[in-house]
Amino acid sequence: MRRFRPLLLICASLLAVTIVPAASAYTGGDSAPSGSGAPTDSGAPSGSGPRALDQVIPAPASVRAGGEPYTITAKTVIRVSKGSQATGEQLAALLRPSTGYRLPVTTRPGKDGIQLRLGEGGAKLGDEGYRLEVGKRAAVIKAPEKAGLFHGVQTLRQLLPAEVESRTERPGPWQLAGGTITDKPRYGYRSAMLDVSRHFFEKDQVKRWIDQLALYKINTLHLHLSDDQGWRIAIDSWPKLATYGGSTEVGGGKGGYYTKADYKEILDYAADRHMTVVPEIDMPGHTNAALASYAELNCDGKAPPLYTGTEVGFSSLCVPLERTYDFVDDVIRELAAMTPGPYLHIGGDEAHSTSHEDFVKFMDRVQPVVAKYGKKAIGWHQITASPAKGTIAQYWGYDGTSAEERAQVANAAKKGTKLILSPADRAYIDHKYTKDTPYGLSWAGFVEAQRSYDWDPGTYLEGAPADSVMGVEAPMWSETFGENKPLDYMTFPRLPGIAELGWSPRATHDWDAYKGRLAQQAPRWDQLGMDYYRSPQVPWPGE
Repeated sequence: MRRFRPLLLICASLLAVTIVPAASAYTGGDSAPSGSGAPTDSGAPSGSGPRALDQVIPAPASVRAGGEPYTITAKTVIRVSKGSQATGEQLAALLRPSTGYRLPVTTRPGKDGIQLRLGEGGAKLGDEGYRLEVGKRAAVIKAPEKAGLFHGVQTLRQLLPAEVESRTERPGPWQLAGGTITDKPRYGYRSAMLDVSRHFFEKDQVKRWIDQLALYKINTLHLHLSDDQGWRIAIDSWPKLATYGGSTEVGGGKGGYYTKADYKEILDYAADRHMTVVPEIDMPGHTNAALASYAELNCDGKAPPLYTGTEVGFSSLCVPLERTYDFVDDVIRELAAMTPGPYLHIGGDEAHSTSHEDFVKFMDRVQPVVAKYGKKAIGWHQITASPAKGTIAQYWGYDGTSAEERAQVANAAKKGTKLILSPADRAYIDHKYTKDTPYGLSWAGFVEAQRSYDWDPGTYLEGAPADSVMGVEAPMWSETFGENKPLDYMTFPRLPGIAELGWSPRATHDWDAYKGRLAQQAPRWDQLGMDYYRSPQVPWPGE
C-alpha cells in the first residue's frame, strides 16, 4: 500500500503581508493573521529593489514592514554573540563568493552590520523561532536557541536576490527590505525521507539534499536504510547485512552501504544545519536483504536470493524464531549507539506475509527494545494495531484508505499516540506529477504542486485530535529512479509547500498567494543548478 500495489492498483505588497500594528503583541501559532494577494517581487535580477519581507517560504508567522532597507557593502561585518560563531561563518561562506566582500565574522559589539544574537528574542519563540529586524544600519537576527538563529539566516538568505547563491562574484546591490519578521514553527517535526535502499545514494548526494531541505526549515531527515532490495548501514555484529545485503539495488545495480564513519559524516553534516537524522530499519516485512544475508533468520533455515524487483509484501522475519530477536536487539543497539537523535524508525508496513497475530507479537517485543536503548520508536501507521506507550505512528494513507484503517489510527491518537502525517496522495514526493512524468509511481494518484500544498495537517485525519499531530513528512521513495536519481526534479516544487504546512500558521495557507511566492524561488534554484519540475500550475518568471 505504501509504495506500489501491483495486485491492487495496476497591492500589492501590503495585501500579501501580515501587517501588525506597532502596539500589537506577537502571538504566533495559529492565531497569526493571514495575508493574500499577488507577490510584490518576481525574483528579478539585482537592481529591482529589495524583496518584500513576506515573500519567503515558509511564510513567516508575523511581518511588520516599514523603514529603510539595509544594504550589504564592502564594509559590512557579521557580528556574532557567544555560541553563534558557527552560524555566522556559514552565513559568511554563503555571501562571500557572490558579493566579493570580505565580510569578517567578529565577536566585537557594534550597532551596524549583520548581527546574530543568540539568547535573545524572547522565550515565546521557543527552540526554533527567531526575530529578524532590518533597518538602515543593521540587519539583526535574534533567537533564544541556535536552531532559531540558523532558521533566521535562511530567511535572510531568501530575502536577498537569487544571485546570492552564485559561486562567482555578481554586481549586486545586496539589499534587505526594512521591517521586522517574528517567526516560529507551527509543528516541531518537519521532515523529509530519502529511500536509499531501493537505490543507493552516496553520502555527497545526501548532503546536497540536506542543504536543499535546510533552506526551507526542514529539521528532520528520515533515512530508509533497509528494504528487500538493499541494506545500507554497517552493523558490526551482523557484517553480511551490508557487505552482501547491500550489494545490489532495484534493477541489479551495484548498490552500496554506509560505513559507520560515513553515517557519522552524514549525521554531523545534518547537525550543522540543525537537522535530526531518523534512521529506519523496516521490519518485520521489507526484509529480504537481511534474510538473504543470513539463512539463520529464515524459518526454514534457507536464505532466499537477493531481490532487485519492486514487488512488496512477500518477505518477513520469522516471528516465532528466538534468533530473530537477537538480531533485532543487536541492530537496534548498534544503530541507537550511532545515532544521537531521539528517534528510531522500525517500519512495520506492508507485512503481508505476516499474520496479524504474529505482527502484533513481533511489535510488542520490538518496541520495548527501542526504549531499552534510549530511543523513541516511530512506525508506519500499521503499528497502531498495538502501539506501545510513547511510540509515534507515521500515517501514509490516502483518499482511498479504508475508513476502518483511518479509524484505527485516529483511535490510537485519541489514546495518546502522536502522529506524523505523510498522506501518500499529498506528501509522497516520489509520485508522478502527471501521467507524463518520467519517474515515480501513481498508485495513490498524481501529486501536482497544488495538491501537495492544499491540505491542513491539523484537520486532515478525521477523528484524530489536532494536538496529536507532531508534524509532517515528505517521503521520497526511489524504486523508479535508476542511475539518474532525479532528486531535484521530484523534490521541487513540492517540498517547499509541505515545509510551509509544517512551519507556517494555518491562517497563512492560501494556494493563490503561495504559488506566487513559489514562482519566485525559480531563479534561486537556477543559481543552485537544480533541475526542478516547471509545473504549469505555477506562474514561473518569464512564462
